[in-house]
Amino acid sequence: MKLAPIAMFVYKRPQHALRTIEALKRNDLAAASDLIVVSDGPKTEDDRVLVDKVRADVARTDGFRSVTLVERECNYGLAESIISGVTDIVNTHGRIIVLEDDMVTSPYFLRYMNEALDLYENDEDVISIHGYVYPVKGRLPETFFLRGADCWGWATWKRGWALFEPDGGKLLIELKEQHLEREFDFNGAYPYTTMLRNQIGGRNDSWAIRWYASAFLKNKLTLYPGTSLVHNIGLDASGTHCGNISAFDAQLAVVPVYLEKIAVKEDKNARAFMALSLSSSCSLLKRIWRMLWGWS
Repeated sequence: MKLAPIAMFVYKRPQHALRTIEALKRNDLAAASDLIVVSDGPKTEDDRVLVDKVRADVARTDGFRSVTLVERECNYGLAESIISGVTDIVNTHGRIIVLEDDMVTSPYFLRYMNEALDLYENDEDVISIHGYVYPVKGRLPETFFLRGADCWGWATWKRGWALFEPDGGKLLIELKEQHLEREFDFNGAYPYTTMLRNQIGGRNDSWAIRWYASAFLKNKLTLYPGTSLVHNIGLDASGTHCGNISAFDAQLAVVPVYLEKIAVKEDKNARAFMALSLSSSCSLLKRIWRMLWGWS
């Protein structure tokens, strides 16, 4: 199995970053994996103390085959930091696993990610692998596909990331021309199209809405696990784009995900479960996704 480098994006939350790293170290493939930590530069002098603390902790990190710290001199902001960092790393290594500093993983996260990257490497219809799955009212299969892409613990190949379109305006025009706005919005369950418009208008700086739209418009699929391998610990009002929310707390998988190649097509039942969850919690979700997808 070819192990992908792990790219972890950090800013100024040392406690969150340490929890994320410690959980990752408990993965059975950690010791054979390369960890690349991309540290964004401080916005203000007040931020510098916390940024430096995160960097010092990363510099002391062991438990991986190698640890590389990339220190930004200036503040890129979350979107540009991730876009540029993913581009550089995936173009060098051919594949990548991506985490942010508030994503605690199951001990089986790296195995699932790497095995799935191998399994679907040559399937052009699959754009990415995702580790987190939303709580839904219904039983999900062991693994399944949804159209588009996602942003909480994910992996892709150079060929997948090459489809990322950073120009939100182009993406919106294409959605309109193909009359796909309602489908893009999970049949009206949530206004993702509005989020894209807000990104274009400078009211948010979300890379994730553009990643989702890029994959969706190319009719590409992302593989999800039926049980989450990622738990977001950042919904505690500690981050730039997060509040104190527990609605998306995930119970981490306590056994490995069983991976076998499945039909490469969207799972309509899983999509319906997702749409129902989005619709039934719409007012709460509007608040959450403003934060998580970069709404200002």
